Amino acid sequence: MDLLTNTVRPYAWGSTTAIPELLGTEPTGEPQAEMWMGAHPGAPSRIDRAGGGTSLSEAIAADPEGELGPAVVEAFGPRLPFLFKVLAAASPLSLQVHPDLVQAREGFADEEERGVPADAPHRNYKDANHKPELICALTPFTGLCGFRRPAGTADLLEALDVGGLKPYADILRARPEDEALGEVLTAVLSADREAMAETVDAAAAAARRLAAGEGPYAREYAAYAGIAGHYPGDPGVLAAMLLNVVRLEPGDALYLGAGVPHAYLGGLGVELMANSDNVLRCGLTPKHVDVPELLRVVRFEPTEPEVLRPRTTSGGEDVYAAPVDEFRLSRYVLAPGSEPHDLDDRTPQILLCTDGEITLREVTGGGGGGELVLARGRSAFVRAGERVAVSGSGTLFRATVAV
Repeated sequence: MDLLTNTVRPYAWGSTTAIPELLGTEPTGEPQAEMWMGAHPGAPSRIDRAGGGTSLSEAIAADPEGELGPAVVEAFGPRLPFLFKVLAAASPLSLQVHPDLVQAREGFADEEERGVPADAPHRNYKDANHKPELICALTPFTGLCGFRRPAGTADLLEALDVGGLKPYADILRARPEDEALGEVLTAVLSADREAMAETVDAAAAAARRLAAGEGPYAREYAAYAGIAGHYPGDPGVLAAMLLNVVRLEPGDALYLGAGVPHAYLGGLGVELMANSDNVLRCGLTPKHVDVPELLRVVRFEPTEPEVLRPRTTSGGEDVYAAPVDEFRLSRYVLAPGSEPHDLDDRTPQILLCTDGEITLREVTGGGGGGELVLARGRSAFVRAGERVAVSGSGTLFRATVAV
């Protein structure tokens, strides 16, 4: 078992207080957006072995099968296939989509062949992997996920009573759903930003008025008005109006697959994803937006977001089901004096305590073994084949591989 020392990323949208509160540290006054746990080359966790510090990625590279187990290496190669994060959003993240595996491989190969520098701001594909992800709320959490049915969005836009929105509402009513969504999103993202700003600001003002009422889209209008407050005049505000607003209560989760447009708006959660950093942005960001490539990747399919709630196994593990092999998220909620829970040891795992205090104990044939205590906000890496029992009082999240 290795106690992890993790990097906190200071992205501008991050909360100044949520991650420090979780870790029990003093806020610095700067935003602290994401704490990365894992072996991603951008910010690998650090471990201390045999009296010397090293990165988790270096430890895995030195002995892939010993750290990850033969099954994981055979399936995903000599690298940890997932990245685990704590995410703390105080303002909206960029509206974005992720490619599927084929799109990521093709896009990465194309940019490599064209010699696009890996750190270039206009580069779309940082690696050749897809990036499905799962977010589980630790506090009330709000986001956007997937396209609303076009007829419903037409109703929503018409109620704003803004002349510049009428052509979009007409398209949403007149075309087949996939064509309508594609045509409107293309028009919004391709429009001149200055020319669009008046329509965006008028729509935002109307949304603020309607959010105070009791209409069927009051919650949605409140979310869009909040987005516009952070990004006045941004066409991405209108793109956001095509999407469902989702609210998660603590313990609820949301799975996001390839091609699904989404954005997190606010809250604290744990996020588990395939080990990738491929993001294509639709708006709500000063970063690069590649409209043609984005439109190639987006799936223009109306969806009803499915809020995931865990299924509790006979062993007391709350499992969040997701249709991927690279990762598996679960949770243990332990009461004082409860029996220890033995963890499956076939795959590598990262354990994160989000509440209380959890003890990890190595289980050996002779009954002995070392112990590691995780206070709130602390995490540990457990190698494949290392049997561990967990006990204590609090909440423990477990990230591992579904193989």
